[in-house]
Amino acid sequence: MRRPVALLLLLALAPLANGQNDTRFDYREVMVPMRDGVKLYTTVHVPKKADGPVPIIFVRTPYGIDGRAERNFRDYVKELADDGYAFAYQDIRGRYKSEGTFVMTRPRRDANDPKAVDEATDTNDTIDWLLKEIPNNNGRVGMLGISYPGWLTAVALTEPHPALRAASPQASPVDMFLGDDFHHHGAFRLSYGFEYAALMETEKTNFNFKFDRFDTYDWYLKLGPLSNANKLHFKNTLPTWNDFVAHPNYDAYWKARSLEPRLKTAAVPTLHVGGLYDQEDFRGPFRIYAKTEEHDRKNHNFLVLGPWDHGGWAAGKGSKLGRVSFGSDTGAHYRAKIQAPFFHFYLKDKGAPPPAEAQVFQTGGNTWEHYDRWPPKEAAAKKLYFHPGGKLAFDPPPAGGAAFDEYVSDPANPVPYRPRPVRPTYPGREWPEWMVQDQRFTAGRPDVLVYQTEPLAEDLVVAGSMVVTVHGATTGTDCDWVARLIDVHPEGYAPDPAMSGYQLMIAGEPVRARFRKSLERPEPVTPEAVEAYPIDLIAGHHRFRKGHRVMVQISSSWFPVIDRNPQTFVPNIFEAKAEDFVRATQRVYRTPAHPSHVALDVIGGR
Repeated sequence: MRRPVALLLLLALAPLANGQNDTRFDYREVMVPMRDGVKLYTTVHVPKKADGPVPIIFVRTPYGIDGRAERNFRDYVKELADDGYAFAYQDIRGRYKSEGTFVMTRPRRDANDPKAVDEATDTNDTIDWLLKEIPNNNGRVGMLGISYPGWLTAVALTEPHPALRAASPQASPVDMFLGDDFHHHGAFRLSYGFEYAALMETEKTNFNFKFDRFDTYDWYLKLGPLSNANKLHFKNTLPTWNDFVAHPNYDAYWKARSLEPRLKTAAVPTLHVGGLYDQEDFRGPFRIYAKTEEHDRKNHNFLVLGPWDHGGWAAGKGSKLGRVSFGSDTGAHYRAKIQAPFFHFYLKDKGAPPPAEAQVFQTGGNTWEHYDRWPPKEAAAKKLYFHPGGKLAFDPPPAGGAAFDEYVSDPANPVPYRPRPVRPTYPGREWPEWMVQDQRFTAGRPDVLVYQTEPLAEDLVVAGSMVVTVHGATTGTDCDWVARLIDVHPEGYAPDPAMSGYQLMIAGEPVRARFRKSLERPEPVTPEAVEAYPIDLIAGHHRFRKGHRVMVQISSSWFPVIDRNPQTFVPNIFEAKAEDFVRATQRVYRTPAHPSHVALDVIGGR
């Protein structure tokens, strides 16, 4: 839930990046009182010249106001600053210069306690103050933010202040057990959870954990069982890590922090923004949009999906990510042609509303497409089945012959999630780009199964749901299944020969077998029993070009972005012992009775 450090440093050094130094604005630093007496550090930027009353753009953050992308008047909010808005930026309670105690993704307050506070009350108390103290405002407030600030914007929508007239939660998490930062389908995101807890709770300002070796794959492997994190490093001092240990299942703790049950209104025009290569909070924007859409009666609930990593639309051109080119300046387009007009219309009554409910970039095709809903109503599910010999085809698998493919999963040698050496999440520069790195580094491992189509005879356009269903068995009593959907570029790739044979991941996700029946009450697996494991890849919008191949890779580890499954069922993996980690043989079945496959929402043709 944090922008890459490299970008933050760039913004901090950029001229006029800090609104304090922008001579177009009068600048103030204030401590705004909340209803319980706690004061929150807030900076206010009011334009010296304006053609009439101006709206207020309000951003809240746990990362410290200085250097934030949201405060960059040169890139992220340049068009808004040029158009005439007042701005307010705030450190949330317990972080940086604000008073109070920080609570990670603070749950909703006790409704029966009139003195209770949460992020929604802090937001509304501050808006009350801003409306009274900012001169020449027009009584309208807009909120936006990326990642944790996006989550804070989404929280504001659960109990919106009457003056909140437009909001844009961007790359926001929605449920930290079902998806986003800390878990995916219940599987723990080890490197992220470890480093983020240290970042946020070691001290009041951001802290980067100090690794004693360059390759964190090796460091996490040598850490051993997760119980060693507290024993050797945290010493029970980090509340969030202690909560990971105390709540390994989807219990009341996690449910209280989920935004989904709280999204019961669509009173505020909302622009949801997500990146198709978001390595942190991919699920959140889809779910927040979908839950808000259930209540939208005024047709002012919008979704934007671009070819970006986590917050990659905040600065720069957005014309490429890693080695993958998108053919246009997608970030600049978003800021000038989508974000600025949205706030211009709803906060100033000028211009026009967004041209479509969903504006989605089509990767592979490198075009912006407009839809009246997401997923598009014209999309229909098509299945590609696993076949013998590593084949993937639209025809169902044949009867007869070997029923399965198998491999040995060894917790002592887990499949890396990106090429080694794996540098730290922050400030490692590879973290923003790993989802578009060439997947050939795992395709030859004996513990990774590969299925791929013949070169496509025509384009295949995916728009919406993508679900891999593994019919699998294990010799252990627990295991993970990891699926990656990949676009394999042809050899002799004419547009860019250096990309010949490139294996571009479109999406990848894990599932943890213990949660196959219930996230609340995990159960051991019966050894060698064949069961179906759906792996939801969330969504995609990608054109597999003619001559490309569709590939699915299957493994049982993805380290250290996902912690190692012991492959022995234990009540709590955070308390597993070294002897619980055992090798297991994994079988993936591909028969008419057990047809492993990938189901894709497809537009047109196949």
